[in-house]
Amino acid sequence: MTTRIGVLTSGGDAQGMNAAVRAVVRTGIHLGAEVYAIHEGWQGAVDGGAGITPMSWDDVGSILHRGGTVIGTARSKDFREWEGQRRAARHLLEHGIDRLIVIGGDGSLTGTDAFRRNWPQLVTELVELGEISPETAAAHPVLMIAGLVGSIDNDLVGSDMTIGADTALHRIVDAIDTLASTAASHQRSFVVEVMGRHCGYLPLMAAIAGGCDYVFVPEDPPADGWEDEVCELLRAGRAAGRRDSIVLVAEGAHDRHGTPITAEQVKDLLAERLGEDTRVTILGHVQRGGSPSAYDRWMSTLLGYAAVQEVLDATPESVPHILGVRHNRIAQIPLVEAVEKTREVARFVDIGDFESAVLARGASFGEMLDVFERMSRPPSRTEPVEPMPRIGVLHAGGLAPGMNTAARAAERLGLTRGMNIVGVDGGFPGLLEGNVRDLTWGDVEGWTNEGGAELGTRRRIPSEDQFYALGRSIEKLELDALLVIGGYNAYLAVHLLNAERGRFPAFDLPMMLVPASIDNNLPSSELSIGADTALNSAVTALDAIKMSASAARRCFVVETMGRRCGYLALMSGIASGAERVYLHEEGITLAGLERDVATMREAFLDGKRLYLAIRNERANDLYTTDFLARLFEEEGHELFDVRQAVLGHIQQGGSPTPFDRILATRLVKHAIDGLADQLADGDTQARSVGLVDGVVTYAPVDRMLEHLDVENRRPLHQWWLDLRPALAAVAERGAAATAEETPVPVLRAD
Repeated sequence: MTTRIGVLTSGGDAQGMNAAVRAVVRTGIHLGAEVYAIHEGWQGAVDGGAGITPMSWDDVGSILHRGGTVIGTARSKDFREWEGQRRAARHLLEHGIDRLIVIGGDGSLTGTDAFRRNWPQLVTELVELGEISPETAAAHPVLMIAGLVGSIDNDLVGSDMTIGADTALHRIVDAIDTLASTAASHQRSFVVEVMGRHCGYLPLMAAIAGGCDYVFVPEDPPADGWEDEVCELLRAGRAAGRRDSIVLVAEGAHDRHGTPITAEQVKDLLAERLGEDTRVTILGHVQRGGSPSAYDRWMSTLLGYAAVQEVLDATPESVPHILGVRHNRIAQIPLVEAVEKTREVARFVDIGDFESAVLARGASFGEMLDVFERMSRPPSRTEPVEPMPRIGVLHAGGLAPGMNTAARAAERLGLTRGMNIVGVDGGFPGLLEGNVRDLTWGDVEGWTNEGGAELGTRRRIPSEDQFYALGRSIEKLELDALLVIGGYNAYLAVHLLNAERGRFPAFDLPMMLVPASIDNNLPSSELSIGADTALNSAVTALDAIKMSASAARRCFVVETMGRRCGYLALMSGIASGAERVYLHEEGITLAGLERDVATMREAFLDGKRLYLAIRNERANDLYTTDFLARLFEEEGHELFDVRQAVLGHIQQGGSPTPFDRILATRLVKHAIDGLADQLADGDTQARSVGLVDGVVTYAPVDRMLEHLDVENRRPLHQWWLDLRPALAAVAERGAAATAEETPVPVLRAD
């Protein structure tokens, strides 16, 4: 008998749920299972009938870009009662369903686990009542489940992100950027209320990404006298050059005695004590709505793909798991343990143990609380007692959105470590020419959300005949260290200078590299500043391209940037629902193109109206985007037409995404702290800072080439290549799983 899987969404909706549902349906079909949608959450199971329907491949077409959940969600009162659960069990068994994937919050997942534990007794009662046969009961003795957390609050302890949180952060930060422009025009203050009843992730990360002045989060309430502190910080910020003030208030904010702190209360405080023209904005449910971000599409796809494998591999003895995210990897988390630890945070807050509440959220939460405190506090007017070390900050390589955010973070965080941050205009050529300026706290105000690079960036690497002059310039400028924010050429330049220390003593100073490249092709870091923004720009363009084809039978061949690194191509393919992605890492062959043409023709003959192929710009030097489009056009024989699009530099433009702003801030924080430690210890090693397995690490530049495929300008190991099976499972209609197919890696609970 064919295995049957049920999928439902329950509780509050979250952007990305549709991507997860799509992945469950298509992966299930790909792996030979039948998948049923349970509509309107658990109420669909209780009601039966039209509440449980089989899903086909096409039923989940064209839903990736849609917010909410196409199969509906609800909070079912009936399901909380024994009778409701017995009806739900009967209706599931009528369809032969004993494996469930539930997408919802902790309440939904807790209810699901209770239903799982009650299942044997419910089945026994159904037999006794004559509602199912003993044979049916024997065939389905246990209920096997997997949970995915759909929650914009990002409140599941044990998972770095939950479905919908990244998109909600986009909505909040977009609103802050919009408010900041009008606030600065009028020198006005805004108090913004955001969601976060028990979890401060959204307000804290939005405050960092939006460059706000103050934030109230439930896990870390302000100390007594907070009113004085808020007013003093805002006064100092205005004195240091800010034209606007923005305060974020979580909807669950309170003081250390449990007294609620409301946005209206904060507005009245600022108006009364500071005489500020202050307005309140409550974002409300706009944070839940709209099209999901690229992250909430590709990661939700991976979660749905892994959840199907989880329930298909389950046995009656299996412990139920939530599938979450750790370090950009899918992770198994014991369901009961995860829910208990999540609810424990609220208990810590209720008893006033705020230190434990912050610790329970994870190390990065506490780290970012500290980062916000350091960055938002204007400088003291007291003159430094000792000379401040001069740190030159420059960009090098191609432009990456988030470079301005990184430079701002360097100035603000450097100031808290007793550094004088010197901005270098125009990359290494600017350093050679001495084009520098001392940056102040106010100079970098407003850089958080700016695209481009205020300091400029150049791809040019210093040549051997420039070494002496460059060394003299470093000495003349009295620089004590260099912080270089950039891409592949930045890394090559620092590697070159480091190798020349024996001949040019001026290069014997601490140098720190921060990865910033839309190509995401840098060594010793799994993610680079700018890659998320480029990916979102690509996905937005692909959405528009797909919409333009809605009235025709059309194949689109779209080229993304990335040089010989296929990160943008693969991830945009997963996030946009592409049928085929061409990567340099895999290459393109004539035999492969023949298979693709046959698959394409079969799909259009079967009624398909759109076929999307994405090509990494350097996938093959001869099989170009134009060649592929012409080939597909010729072989289509008027069955479909073909268009091509080259996305180009739109992927480098625009305001950086919240993820890129947070990543830039976090990496620069560690870069500044690392340089401070080196200066204190007399250590002049050149290093790069990066994110590896979710942990910020340092790597020596003199060993950089050991981790690089120099010819192709990319790391030897690229973690995202392991995600290719998920694309095949959800994109290739009728493609049965093969024995050698490798699943997406999952971090096991043990």
